[in-house]
Amino acid sequence: MKKLTVLLFFILILASCSDQKSINKLSDNEVIGLIYSEAERSTESYENLRYLTTHYTKRLACYPQSIEAAKWTQSIMEDMNFDKVFLQEVKVNNWKRGLQEIGYIKVNGENIPVNVCALGRGIATPENGIEANVIEVNGLIALAQLEQKDVKGKIVFLNQAMNPNLENPFQAYGEAAGQRFMGPILAAEKGAIGAVIRSLTCAIDTFPHTGVTRKIENEPTVPAVAIATKHANQLSDLLKENADLKFYFKTDCKNFPDTITYNAIGELTGSEFPNEYIVIGGHLDAWDNSPGSHDDGGGCMQAIEVLRVFKELGIKPKHSIRAVMYMDEEISQGGGRAYAEQAKRNGEIHITAIESDRGVDKPLGFSIDTSPEKLAKIVSWNEFFKPYDVNVFIAGGGGVDIAPLKDHGTVLMGLLTDPTYYFNYHHSANDTFDKINRSDMQKGAATMAAMVYLIDKNGL
Repeated sequence: MKKLTVLLFFILILASCSDQKSINKLSDNEVIGLIYSEAERSTESYENLRYLTTHYTKRLACYPQSIEAAKWTQSIMEDMNFDKVFLQEVKVNNWKRGLQEIGYIKVNGENIPVNVCALGRGIATPENGIEANVIEVNGLIALAQLEQKDVKGKIVFLNQAMNPNLENPFQAYGEAAGQRFMGPILAAEKGAIGAVIRSLTCAIDTFPHTGVTRKIENEPTVPAVAIATKHANQLSDLLKENADLKFYFKTDCKNFPDTITYNAIGELTGSEFPNEYIVIGGHLDAWDNSPGSHDDGGGCMQAIEVLRVFKELGIKPKHSIRAVMYMDEEISQGGGRAYAEQAKRNGEIHITAIESDRGVDKPLGFSIDTSPEKLAKIVSWNEFFKPYDVNVFIAGGGGVDIAPLKDHGTVLMGLLTDPTYYFNYHHSANDTFDKINRSDMQKGAATMAAMVYLIDKNGL
């Protein structure tokens, strides 16, 4: 009954706030209450995410689907009648997966199929694939300690698991991710002919989780695949029984010359400071083995929702507010660099950039990259968010796509969300729309909108 009374109260306020003058009569708490209520009421962004992840799968930045997704995103922002909507050209790395990967454990005359996938920017196997004995190591440090004679001619199996006992799964991911990024390089240095890398997830499942690996021209590397955690455990167990077993895998990926795609951008132009910007965004590209619902279609739809909520409530910002759907976060971050470079050429002043790229589960707060003085001011606003169980305001990184704006003096912020299940989905075919909770997603959008409102009103 109490929740119903509060909702009715905000509905009555909403009905009376048809123009900016009415909004200006409300307290900050009342406006923020309206923002959360409007976001919770709406299903538009949720349904747009459903459409995006159904019709524009395989939208890796270098694929034609990325351009189609950018144009579709442009169209939905135009339908919302934002002040400006446009596409921004981006040059991106051009890596294609090719044919479906194949993997087998070969033991005692039996071929046991396992689920594997190539790594972004990785190289292909020979046409007939690779077959060799396997040497298992627990991560890069263990591999570095091996003698070349122990590795030469073999397939290296990097089986470092994410630490499930760490409170922050992102820390566990960071500790294990080096084996995916640098593993094929170090394997090549040791004389291996291939690498099999445990998927970066604490879940034990049959989904291989891909990701980018290092690829520099003329630097030695070997073909590599990520293996599903259930099959990684199976391979490890079989190696204990028979160290002479062999592993076979075949990939078809290729690196091509750079290609062109687009960031998609929507704007509400500031009434007093049109050349000063507050940016919210996510990345529209997603791995080609994944619908990319949490990573990061949901973040993109949240960014658009911030502008929609402002427009629906009649909040006319003093500064220009932009929703930016970046391209190429997954491979080489071309979209973030292109945006920052054009902002510099245009003489645009970016006050704050907020990124949503940690999934769209329950919002917890923000990580903030700025000076101690500005951090203290932002933290002082946490009282506005406590009624919505948003109470984490910490010093930390903002996000990969907005990082190039740091050199512009921009305050960088990342939306923090409940990380419990994020890596169950991350970079895999398991990142599907049915894993999205609409209320959590909308609450995250409202949390960013409330922060944008406070920054726009009070400055930093």
